[in-house]
Amino acid sequence: MRIYIIGNDGITLCSDPPAAVNEGEIVVASKEELHATPLSGKRLLVLWNALPSVEKRRKVGDRDGFINELWSAVEMLPDPEPQSEARRPSKQEEVIAMLRRPEGVTIDEVASVTGWQRHTVRGVFSGTLKKKLGLTLASAQEERGRVYRIVEGHV
Repeated sequence: MRIYIIGNDGITLCSDPPAAVNEGEIVVASKEELHATPLSGKRLLVLWNALPSVEKRRKVGDRDGFINELWSAVEMLPDPEPQSEARRPSKQEEVIAMLRRPEGVTIDEVASVTGWQRHTVRGVFSGTLKKKLGLTLASAQEERGRVYRIVEGHV
């Protein structure tokens, strides 16, 4: 079901009814409800001109005909993107995940993934991870360079 919230700055499409409506906003779900709203011709004109890809107008003319055209244009709006529950992990979370891998990670690998400079990576290791979060890091010289890992059991 498509629900439209008519505000001062245009029309917003929602997939679910809003829990609360701000002052001055009107919620409609059908052309009949739009016809029943107490919107002035000036406000209807503002709503029309705020729609993407419509020819801008200066006059409403026949109110009922204009509302029918407005409803048709509103119905053409794309469905809202569903709000994703998953969020992208922070760079700090990504670094911790890399340090927890069995193969560990080098400073250059962290720098390439996060976009940080090498001195920033070292600062995160010593300041944020060791001092603030209390993680224990171990490092060893390997073929690919100095490799860092979180010592498990120390969280």
